[in-house]
Amino acid sequence: MSASSSRSRLGRGMVTAWVVTTVGLAACGSDPATVEPEVIEEVTFDPSLSVDLAAMTKLPEGVYIQDRVAGTGPGLVAGDVAWVYYELWLHTGTPVANGLFNFELQRTPPAVIDGWDIGLEGMAAGGTRLLVIPPERGYGTTGRPGIPAGSILVFEVELDSIT
Repeated sequence: MSASSSRSRLGRGMVTAWVVTTVGLAACGSDPATVEPEVIEEVTFDPSLSVDLAAMTKLPEGVYIQDRVAGTGPGLVAGDVAWVYYELWLHTGTPVANGLFNFELQRTPPAVIDGWDIGLEGMAAGGTRLLVIPPERGYGTTGRPGIPAGSILVFEVELDSIT
């Protein structure tokens, strides 16, 4: 084997080792265990969201709620099926999703993130509620497409009907 061939293989081996190490370190940096979740009380909400934590009710589970429009009739309870219109943003004001959705409240296994079950319980049809959901009640340290790991979620939900 020639000296240049030896250097070439050594060079390729070093480049390969560098790529593997770099990718490995990058993967470690995105390890869910190392994600620092956002803290509701420590972030600045985009003004377009009209989030005023002082005007909201903080539930024991850490979810903030505020009825923007009071509904009428009985409140949503476990086992009810709800039809809702919703909009979802990150605290920065970045829109994530919106649409019409139906789900069973507190279904086992859960049909929705924990923060929805907690934040929508007791809401009456025709009402509109703002929810600010901490990461541990949303998508946690894993995130999902369009939602970075550790993110606070801001929902505006209109409860259309309960069946």
